[in-house]
Amino acid sequence: MIPYHLQFFAEGAEKTEQPTAKKLSDARKEGQVARSKELTTSAELIALFLTLKIFLGYMIERFIETFSSTYQNIDLVTEGEFTTVMAEGILRNSIIRIIIICLPIYLTAFVVSFIVVLVQVKWKPSGKPLKPKFSKLNPISGFKKIFSKDKVFTLVVEIVKIILIAYISYDTLRKEWDTLIILYDISLFQAIALIGDIVLDLGIKISIIFFVVGIADFIYQKFKFKKDMRMTKQEIKDEFKQSEGDPQVKRRIRSRMMEVSQRRMMQQLPQADVVITNPTHLAAAIKYDREELGAPVLLAKGADYLALKIKELAKENNIEIVENKPLARMLYYNVEVGDEIPAELYQMTAEVLAYVYKLKGKI
Repeated sequence: MIPYHLQFFAEGAEKTEQPTAKKLSDARKEGQVARSKELTTSAELIALFLTLKIFLGYMIERFIETFSSTYQNIDLVTEGEFTTVMAEGILRNSIIRIIIICLPIYLTAFVVSFIVVLVQVKWKPSGKPLKPKFSKLNPISGFKKIFSKDKVFTLVVEIVKIILIAYISYDTLRKEWDTLIILYDISLFQAIALIGDIVLDLGIKISIIFFVVGIADFIYQKFKFKKDMRMTKQEIKDEFKQSEGDPQVKRRIRSRMMEVSQRRMMQQLPQADVVITNPTHLAAAIKYDREELGAPVLLAKGADYLALKIKELAKENNIEIVENKPLARMLYYNVEVGDEIPAELYQMTAEVLAYVYKLKGKI
């Protein structure tokens, strides 16, 4: 006697079904995709260190030239003539030259980041993730996220990264220890170049390890995304109802349409010249007007109960009923109501009509 609702039980149902195309599409529009920030960052680091490895000599020379040129311009100006406008012009030129020198780094970082993200999530930008969501400010939800499985996995990844960085740094410095000892015996520029090579090599090694960790993180994110996108059977049913319409409602609409069509068909039946029967299961009513119609037209057809109603109405309107099993079957299964009789049935239909016209004395 206690009222209950099945949807209360469906809420706790296990998500065992694969996500539908609609749910994946909706999630993508909301910006929910399987993407690894670790993979993007590691790829950017590799690109950065490789770019520095290739262009570092060129960049150092240009930086030195910019530094020298800036101070030479200042020295050329006498003390009384140096104004704020001149200082701004010298500073502006220096900044522009520095930006141009660093341009390979900017372009490489942008291109690599764009390609890595494109490979992960394909090209379909969405602005919805940028919209503020006040639900994220909920302290209870934030507290739950701290102890979630995702945070535990992230913590494990960070610990692994720290351990790898420490080990690679120690191993690299241990191997280069003999080289580092001679720093006191070489010039400043040689020492800077030597330390730069060691730092760049160490950065490339660490970036490659990060890249491997990023690939593992991307695989995990793909697995997690597929798991999070799973649906319950009830969710699939609800989505089908929303997209395709409630099956019960569609059946009712289809039933009403059939009723309207049958009613219209029965209203046209008195215009028929003959009703051809199976004789018990099928019935088809035909009309032929030599002046208006090029061929006989099927006014009505039906099976079982509807066939019986067609025959009863034919008797009430003094329409001839002719038994012809092959013709009745072909008319019922191959011709729609309101369509003309196909050419291959002309001969059989003409024979029936001739018989009816003879009975009525029209021939």
